[in-house]
Amino acid sequence: MLRWTEAAKPREGTLKRRLQGEGFEVCRWRDDAGADYQPHAHDHDESLWVIHGEITFGIGAERYTLGPGDRLMLPKGTVHAAFTGAEGCLYLIGQRP
Repeated sequence: MLRWTEAAKPREGTLKRRLQGEGFEVCRWRDDAGADYQPHAHDHDESLWVIHGEITFGIGAERYTLGPGDRLMLPKGTVHAAFTGAEGCLYLIGQRP
């Protein structure tokens, strides 16, 4: 997990351009409060970048809670679960073969 450390507030357009610059296809995703994704994996590399709200990912015994500007890299085949906080979460999903 990569925490947001920049002085400026994270902006959607900037985050999208960064993901695209790394070769990701990008989509915008919104989960309501209490969204719950059971353990699963993807057949592609994925990078999630939070714009607003909070989401927690579980990978094995580890838990990673992401807020605005925080980013998580999920290599192809990584089994993970996720659930959102009370505000829900708006984030970008980058996918790369």
